[in-house]
Amino acid sequence: MISSGEMRIGLNTQIYKLFIDQLWTEIRKSFMSSKSTSGYRVLVCIPAFNEAKNISEIVDKSKKYANEVIVYDDGSSDDTYDLAVSAGAKVIKSRTNTGYGTAIRALFQAAKEQNADIMVTLDSDGQHNPEHIPRLLEALRIQNFDIVIGSRFLKKEDREMVPRYRTFGIKTITKLTQRASYSGLTDSQSGFRAYNRNALSKINLFEDGMSVSTEILLRAREKNLLTTEVPITVNYENYDTSTHNPISHGIGVLYSVMQFISLRHPLAFYGLPGIVLLGIAALFMKNALNLFSTSGYVSTNMILISIGIAVVGVILLATAAIVYTLIALLKGKIRP
Repeated sequence: MISSGEMRIGLNTQIYKLFIDQLWTEIRKSFMSSKSTSGYRVLVCIPAFNEAKNISEIVDKSKKYANEVIVYDDGSSDDTYDLAVSAGAKVIKSRTNTGYGTAIRALFQAAKEQNADIMVTLDSDGQHNPEHIPRLLEALRIQNFDIVIGSRFLKKEDREMVPRYRTFGIKTITKLTQRASYSGLTDSQSGFRAYNRNALSKINLFEDGMSVSTEILLRAREKNLLTTEVPITVNYENYDTSTHNPISHGIGVLYSVMQFISLRHPLAFYGLPGIVLLGIAALFMKNALNLFSTSGYVSTNMILISIGIAVVGVILLATAAIVYTLIALLKGKIRP
């Protein structure tokens, strides 16, 4: 039998553990609150296009976790600019709609110019909850990651809130991105991210459109930046207003991945297909010669196909050698 003394000890131990857990939770909340940003310059950066309906609320909530909120108004025709300024944000105004990638590039540059320790990006359409910003900051500050991504697919309850057609598209694009970046990714297209100073200094972007989300991950992997994901809940109930064509988005991401691989591994990307094509050309030529030796018939079609395939193979091999040499020169591996 368990004595009353042992029961009291066990109960006291449970109470103590609950107290410690609660204390640690409160410490983390305090650490992540706006008052604890001293020592860190945190910028929340928000690309926006015709988001007068939501921008004031997003800016107001984001200010609690940042030293400054910066909005990139991408050529809005509504009151996005005025409302963002009234809410307390610094606004970068573009006269025309230049695209999501251009907005993100401008925000990266603004964060560098303002000597930010941390930059957080989130969407302006109300789908991202600024109250989740501390989750990303915690992974940067405490766990020392360079990039933190808010993922819709880490928790079952969050996954179930994503429309099925979006889930299919995002997972397909994420699979493509995994091939050239981080194999453990679950949400490569999330715009809710946080970057530390190291990431900001090493990532240089060129994409103008939605594929910039993938470009960031590809370049982060190339620079060996530490990346992780934290769970977030995305609200689609009143804000599922995306105007981006999923097919063009997917094609853009595929192009970015292939472009990155071709420059990072030119010998494999161009050279191996070139060798395969030369092998196929040799087989066609061999069959043409065998046919001529046995029947005396000259297969013009087979010979032309062989020559055509061989030419393409030689071009790919030459391209592999040229691209590899140029990249090696730029990286200083080969002296000119």
